Parts: sequence; C-alpha cells; structure tokens
Amino acid sequence: MPRRRSSEREKNRAPGQRQLRVGEELRHLIARLLERGNMRDPDLRDASITVTAVDVSPDLRNATAFVMPLGGRDEERLLAALRRAAPWFRAQVGESAGLRSAPDIRFEIDRTFDEADRIGALLRRPDVAKDLKDPDIKDD
Repeated sequence: MPRRRSSEREKNRAPGQRQLRVGEELRHLIARLLERGNMRDPDLRDASITVTAVDVSPDLRNATAFVMPLGGRDEERLLAALRRAAPWFRAQVGESAGLRSAPDIRFEIDRTFDEADRIGALLRRPDVAKDLKDPDIKDD
C-alpha cells in the first residue's frame, strides 16, 4: 500500500490551534488597517470592507483573507484593489504580527452569506418545509 503524501493528509485535517490563533490575529490586523483608511489606492481609501475570516496554511506561510464590501457593492473593483495592495498588507502585518515571517496574503470575496441565503430559501420552500415538520408536534 503506497504511503500518503503529507499534503494529502493536511487537506483533510482540521486547522490546528496555532493556525486558528494566527488567522484570528491576522483578521484583526487587516481589519484595523482597512479601518484607518490611509491607503494609497483611491479604490480602498473610503471603502467599507469587512474581513470575515482569515484561513492560514499549516506552515503559516500563506493566508487567505475573506472579505465582504459593505452592501456587497463593487466587489470586483475592491477585490482587484485589495489584490494590488497585498504586498503592502503583508509588510504591515509582518511588522505587527510577531511572526518569524509574514505570510503571503490572498484576498477572496466571502461567499458564505450567499450560500446561507440559498440554503435558507431552500428550507423555506413548502415541499421542503413539510418534510422538516416534526411529526410528534401536533398542530392545534
């Protein structure tokens, strides 16, 4: 039986405590940088962007920051601006995070809200709602 590569094993493993802690610290740092509004890029200067989560790789060298613009407006424009500013964010995070090396930061739009809305709409459909009804509860 061939041995599994470590990368295959890591894909199926839940994030460790250190990954979660570093991810949360990075989320706060990036949110603080966005909140200040002292960006060179005019697309980011007055933008209201929420950093919903930051996933960090097991080796802490890569991070994916999930963001959502206020109201979901101008997603593509803001995402492009964030990607242009990624090296600046990495430098700022490197100074503040206290890590041996700053991770490469990749920005992605957070689609979990869209997925939650889609699931909610499915659950509210009449044909699904009747299946979800508890048979032990009697209607009066």
